[in-house]
Amino acid sequence: MSVLKYILLSVLGLLLLALAIALFLPKNFYSEAEIVVERPKKETFDFIKNVKNQNRYSKWFLLDPNIKMRYSGEDGKVGFISYWKSDIKDVGVGEQEIVKISEGERMEVEIRIQEPFVSKDSAFTRVESLSENRTKIVSGYYGKMHYPTNLMTPFIRNMISEDMKGNLERLKKILEEK
Repeated sequence: MSVLKYILLSVLGLLLLALAIALFLPKNFYSEAEIVVERPKKETFDFIKNVKNQNRYSKWFLLDPNIKMRYSGEDGKVGFISYWKSDIKDVGVGEQEIVKISEGERMEVEIRIQEPFVSKDSAFTRVESLSENRTKIVSGYYGKMHYPTNLMTPFIRNMISEDMKGNLERLKKILEEK
């Protein structure tokens, strides 16, 4: 019986330690990825600001060929909303809205997820001309995790960063094949 008690106390101690660590970890996080494409800045930005194009390169939309999409507003303009619903848990249910556009430079969106968890995060994509036919694309994601799930913040930040890198690699392929 003392071995079982020792195991239970050890597990409880580890759980309490994890909860204590989570108290001191940040709840907000930021992930970023970038890539250079062999395309002019204007052409690159015009493709990116049309949110419907994400269906061709975003990991989340490519995971479910049966995803249900609905749109509101004019794509590429502030106020455009893209709604999605998927039976695949990793894709879930949510929407993203274009909240700001600095024409030819930067687009900002608010991402509101309803399932498999609830969150409201923001993301941006900006472009920078390196030469007449070379453009750097930078994607950033600002997220928030509440206590005690913020214990996973470092892992989530890295996962999102890797997903964004994959998205940018697929985007590069599409843009450079045009």
